Amino acid sequence: MNGVTGRMGYRQHLLRSVLAIRDDGGIALPDGDRIQVEPVLVGRNADKLAALARQHDIAEWSTDLDTLLAEDSAPIYFDAQVTSERKKAILKAVVAGKHVYTEKPVGTSVEEGLELVEAAKAHGIVNGVVHDKLYLPGLRKLKRLVDAGFFGRILSVRGEFGYWVFEGDLLPAQRPSWNYRAEDGGGMVLDMFCHWNYVLENLFGRVHSVMARAVTHIPERWDENGERYDATADDAAYAIFELDDGVIAQINSSWAVRVERKELVEFQVDGTHGSAVAGLFGCRVQPRVRTPKPVWDPDLPTSQDFRAQWDEVPDNDVFSNGFRAQWERFLLDVHHGRPHPYDFAAGVRGLRLVDAGLVSSAEGRRVELPADEDGAS
Repeated sequence: MNGVTGRMGYRQHLLRSVLAIRDDGGIALPDGDRIQVEPVLVGRNADKLAALARQHDIAEWSTDLDTLLAEDSAPIYFDAQVTSERKKAILKAVVAGKHVYTEKPVGTSVEEGLELVEAAKAHGIVNGVVHDKLYLPGLRKLKRLVDAGFFGRILSVRGEFGYWVFEGDLLPAQRPSWNYRAEDGGGMVLDMFCHWNYVLENLFGRVHSVMARAVTHIPERWDENGERYDATADDAAYAIFELDDGVIAQINSSWAVRVERKELVEFQVDGTHGSAVAGLFGCRVQPRVRTPKPVWDPDLPTSQDFRAQWDEVPDNDVFSNGFRAQWERFLLDVHHGRPHPYDFAAGVRGLRLVDAGLVSSAEGRRVELPADEDGAS
């Protein structure tokens, strides 16, 4: 596991996924056996790695990735490094015959992603890219509604994502400073369009085109050491996506927005037979037969409590941590020697959307995406 000294790599992947699986005795198989996991930590900071290993009773750690990859004890390589370092390390792991699970984006460009796709094919390894939002309770409830035909014909999707990330002078920033430096792989489009691509294509259909505007609202920030720096990456993006069957999706993504909604990300889906609003955990619905009839009257304050006219979808299933759920799926796929559904090619499709979004923003026009299905041709 490479990069778990960072916030996301530590909290979601090491602590709440791999260590949680280990401490629960592994993953149960139908025949009664269990798949057990034991992490091996790798990174650049020996002191941080040693501290994590002591804290969590982890036997092995190293700052020498090449030596670890040459060993046979760990058949899986996981990457949660900064984006700019990812492709090089993953390629080493693939060549060493390791199965690979990685955070996204899989690289800094489509070309890097395609190189990984071809390498994985050549070496026959199972490969996966984190698609954590598909495993979240709110989106799983939303997917269930889609599959059940609740919406009728889906017309549109509207997404709101983001929160205020402090600049670092008044209060310390709650995201790492590299996120705001383009030269280090930062930027809202690169970070979030990979997410939006897999959410849209797995729930509503393939993205055919995008019209986007990426901006840097906060041009200066202060880093982890309190030093001022220029923010060279976009910290917000506003986009319209055209999907299969004429569905229009609009998603606003911003690290310079104050939240006035129930969750940090919400998607409203409107269809001919009903609508839903889904977040990370909750999902509210309003079917056609319960849709109210508002009347526009700018001279009188409305008497309707619109939010009270929606019904909460119940938690009628057991939902585990979304990151852990996908880790378990990936480990089972490796165990059975079968492809993981969210692979490097899916990661490339996300990078294609990133490229299209950046071109759209720079040139002020609608950009169509290639029609290939696998993202690798």
